[in-house]
Order: sequence, then C-alpha cells, then structure tokens
Amino acid sequence: MIFKSIYPDVTIPEVSLPEFVLHRAQELGNKPALIDGPSGRTLTYEQLAGAVSKAAAGLAARGFKKGEVFAIYSPNLPEYAVAFLAVASLGGVNTTINPLYTASELTVQLNDCGAKFLLTVPPFMDKALEAAREAKVQEIFVLGEAEGATPFAALLQQEGQPPQVEINPRQDLLVLPYSSGTTGLPKGVRLTHYNIVANVSQIKDIEPFGENDTLIGILPFFHIYGMTVILCLALHKGATIVTMPRFDLEQFLQIMQDYRVTRAYLVPPIVLALAKHPLVDKYDLSSLNLVMSGAAPLSKEVAEACASRLHCLIKQGYGLTETSPVTHINPEEPDRIKQGSIGPCISNTECKVIDYLNGAELGPNQEGEIWVRGPQVMQGYLNHPQATQAAINAEGWFRTGDIGYADEDGYFYIVDRLKELIKYKGLQVAPAELEAVLLTHPAVADAAVIPSPDEEAGEVPKAFVVLRSQATPDELMAFVAEKVAPHKKIRLLEVIEQIPKSASGKILRRVLVERERGK
Repeated sequence: MIFKSIYPDVTIPEVSLPEFVLHRAQELGNKPALIDGPSGRTLTYEQLAGAVSKAAAGLAARGFKKGEVFAIYSPNLPEYAVAFLAVASLGGVNTTINPLYTASELTVQLNDCGAKFLLTVPPFMDKALEAAREAKVQEIFVLGEAEGATPFAALLQQEGQPPQVEINPRQDLLVLPYSSGTTGLPKGVRLTHYNIVANVSQIKDIEPFGENDTLIGILPFFHIYGMTVILCLALHKGATIVTMPRFDLEQFLQIMQDYRVTRAYLVPPIVLALAKHPLVDKYDLSSLNLVMSGAAPLSKEVAEACASRLHCLIKQGYGLTETSPVTHINPEEPDRIKQGSIGPCISNTECKVIDYLNGAELGPNQEGEIWVRGPQVMQGYLNHPQATQAAINAEGWFRTGDIGYADEDGYFYIVDRLKELIKYKGLQVAPAELEAVLLTHPAVADAAVIPSPDEEAGEVPKAFVVLRSQATPDELMAFVAEKVAPHKKIRLLEVIEQIPKSASGKILRRVLVERERGK
C-alpha cells in the first residue's frame, strides 16, 4: 500500500533558490540574518542580499558561468551563505565539502565534479593548495587572507550589477553534495533549485517558526541537513541563524544562552549530551522551545530524558541527501509527537514499505525497505547512471536502503539498514572507502569494515583484517587515521582468519554485523 502524508499538499513555486530564500531581505532590512557566534560578527538581511549580488558580480567578472561548479571547503561562517547564494544566482553549481577532509579526499571530490573555483579559510590553505594542484581548479578564494589565494572580500568590491541569468528551477542544478547512497564510494547527488525550494516549501508550515526566532547553526552547512533545514529554511522565514565553526559543548551552551536560541536542529550525539552532561546545568537554556533531531536514529529514552531536562519539545525527523533531505517529520504538537518515530511523511510525499526479499508491498506494522516519492527526490548521481537506476525506479520511487515500518497512524519507525553506510555522529562513512585505504598497507591481505554500535556516536567504524605479515591493530588504525577525515577513523579493529564473501566475491558485511551484534 502507499502511505500518504497527514499534512496537506503545498504549492511549490517555480523560482530560483536565491529568489525564494531572499524574498523578504529588503523588508527585513537591519534584522540580523546570520551572526558568527564566537565573535558576534553580524550580517543583516539587507547586507546579506547586497553581498550576494556583489559576490555574484565579482564571480561573473572572473569568468564564472552558468553550469560551472564552485567548491566550498569551509566551516560554518556567515559568508558561507553569501558564497552559496551568489553561485546559485549565476546558475552555478555549489559542491559542498566536509571541512575536515584530507587533501586527497578533497582532490577526489574536486576532480569528480570538475570544480572551477574553490573557497576555503586560512587554516585549510595547505590542503586546498595541494588538492587544487591535483584537480583543475583555476582559482582559490579565501575568507580572510592567505598566500596563494584571492581574498573573498575582493569579489565584494566589484562595481555594477551581476548578469541576469535565466534559471530553469526543475532542470538547473543548484548543489552537488556527496553521498555514498546505499553502497560504494561517495557520489555527487544532483539536486536542482526546484528540489531544495520544494523541500523548504514542504516543511515550512510543519516547522512553525518565524522572524522572532533564533536558530543555532552548529550542523555543518556542507551537510544537506544544515544546508536545507537551517540555512535555507531559516533565511526564507526571516529568522536569525547563529553560526558555529565547530562543535565544542561548553561554547555551544554559552552561545545558546547568550543569543537566547529558540530552536536547535541537532543530531543524536548532541541531544545525548544535552540529556546527560553535567555541564548543561550551568547554563540558562530557558529560551529553547524545540530540539529537532535528525541524520541518525534517536532513541525514545534519550528523547524523553532531554525533553524532561530542558522543558522543551523534542521531536525527530528523517531524510537523506538524495531527498534534499526531509521526507518525514513529527508534528510540532506535544500530543501528536511519537518519540522513537521519525513521524509521518511530509506534504507532497508518498511512501511505501517493500519486502526486500520478494518485492511485495507491505501494510502497517510490517517491516521492509522504505521507498519515497516526491518533488524533493534528486535527479540522480553525477556520472553514475547505473547507481541512479538502482536507486530510483521508472515510477520515481527512491529506495532509501533503510528498514522500517509504519504504524496505523502513518508514523514511520526506522529499525535497521539495508545499506552498508556507517553513520558516525550523523555523518556518512563508506565502508568501501576505508577498506580501500586498509588494503594499501603492506601487512593487510584483506579487509572489511562494518558499523559497530556506540552510545555517544551512534555507530563507529570497525575493521576486520586478514594479515599477510605482522602489524598491530593500533598501528593499522593509526595508518588509516593519517589518510582520512577524523569522523572516518577506524575506532575498533579485529584480526580474523578470513573475510566472509559471496560466490561473486562480494563482502558479506551482514555476516560480520550479525556476529558483532551477537557479542
């Protein structure tokens, strides 16, 4: 059966994202749009719109054209929004990159999407320069000043108006975030202006906040959750976003207190800290009305503990990079929130639960793979037609790779994952990527990586290795840690005699996962 949304359908405007997000910028004028939490540096709505226009003019003067790719390799700062919207207004495509990536990881993404320009910050310049040399990047811009890069501020000195570019919202790409999908290495997810505008339109009434609200911008803007649900939704609604470049619990609590943050869009490890960490009692978080958790499952117990401690609403939603991201959200009414559930599917969205063994459609309280259809579903993976075909069928149904069920009220629950992805603190880790790194070590004959449950992180990568010569687990974990971003580090490693594989040679990760759970 097809599960429909309990929310009414909404009209989705056919406009570019900058037009949609900045529609009230002049009216809001001097109201703060973005504040850098640690320094207090502020961009008002009027300044934001002006800076977007100037940056677009500056980029156009440097030869940046519609359809070209602009890479953003930066932590959360107010200027992130300026660059993102300026590129979008020219019909350019943003590719957002994890600021913790190593130079080699950065190089892979820059080459894969063919980025023309790269924006970064001074502390990341060494990695940016190394990657830009290996890729086809023509110019590096920096927020601040650094040798080998053009100050981003120079773009804002451009005289005159940016060129008027015609954008077809349904066809023109807006952003290429990277996701591993259900298997394999990270792939560029092709999202149009219409995809993101649709998703903001679908959730803006379910998330009833406005210009009197202040959101904490701690979730990284490179990640689709931070990008759509914090950056785009909050700016469209005229709220204020207080950004943080990195998570530090004490600083996070101080900023929440100082700026009287009313809404916090978070991931389970931060919700767990709010529920249990003794530091929380030292701060006044009484302005907080809502904590919304996404990116990984939040247990009913942690949600209830956090709600009781902070005296605010806690609810959960669900989405994927491939769905821009939101597909499910709990309503914002205490008696309609079901803790442990991701909520019903959102406006203009349909869901099915499919038996992954025989393909049969299932009914309420029957577990299977969740499929989603709606205007927020991606156009496909960049340069991966086969992976696209495997993910989206001819009728537009996207296979999430997550196992779950819907109850009689149409509220969904996630219970497991078909896909091989590891979710460390809400960030994706592809097992195949870590296995490839392990296999470059001379002592490793074979390797497999799986998710291992962890209370704080949700899951951590655990490796099983077959050795051809002597090496200690610590030595192998350190070897991988030097080559990958910190969230991808292998945290546990076990030496075994043989990696279980199918007749075709595919690693049987489920066998290892079941074995791990059995412990």
